[in-house]
Amino acid sequence: MPCYIGLDIGSVSVDLVVADARGRALESRYVRTYGRPLSVAMEQLREVRRRYDDIGGLCVTGSGSKIVARLLGVPFVNEIVAQSRATMRRHPEVRTIIEVGGEDSKLIRLDASDGEPRVVDFSLNSICAAGTGSFVDQQASRLRVSIEEFARLALRSEKPPRVAGRCSVFAKSDMIHLQQQGTPDYDIIAGLCFAMARNFKSNLGKGKEFARPVAFQGGVALNAGMVRAFREVLGLADGELIIPDDPG
Repeated sequence: MPCYIGLDIGSVSVDLVVADARGRALESRYVRTYGRPLSVAMEQLREVRRRYDDIGGLCVTGSGSKIVARLLGVPFVNEIVAQSRATMRRHPEVRTIIEVGGEDSKLIRLDASDGEPRVVDFSLNSICAAGTGSFVDQQASRLRVSIEEFARLALRSEKPPRVAGRCSVFAKSDMIHLQQQGTPDYDIIAGLCFAMARNFKSNLGKGKEFARPVAFQGGVALNAGMVRAFREVLGLADGELIIPDDPG
């Protein structure tokens, strides 16, 4: 039975899924590119070809994938379309998608009033690191903690302080001020998570309703501190925030 490959070449990672003819994932990969998106993408494709004999097709999506589509002569699919179709297939109950990737964020609204889920609106962040995975990486580096430790520490905080989330420069100023006051690192980290969530809600949501259930996707959805922040900032009850398998 043939298998099919979906390849997403993003700003900081190459994401690849191998699925069977019924759309069930056989394996998935999330590989950081460190400035080498094309070479990493080709390495992953070569490795997959060695593991699977019968490949029925390949589609690509993501900010860096058009050149790969041209080189290999395969279809390119817009990432809003790809992401929405995948969500509708796996979680047809979802009405809002929030995604925080390495260098961009998305808000996608779905509607099923006519019986079939469809995209009715979407928003993308401006070209700025604030509110993205790069923002989290920057602040973790400034605090000299790993990204895994960053997520664990955020959950220790009971009263996260207010931190500016619209600009990484302002966030750094707030962090320095809090450190000078002797604020524990875990409170500062939680404050950063909540700042990102508030920034997303105001910048991309622009006062509109986040219809439930909400799916949280992108590599940042693996960060438990960010999951907590979005759940509280959006006022979501149990079961109203869905983290898909392999959200990256």
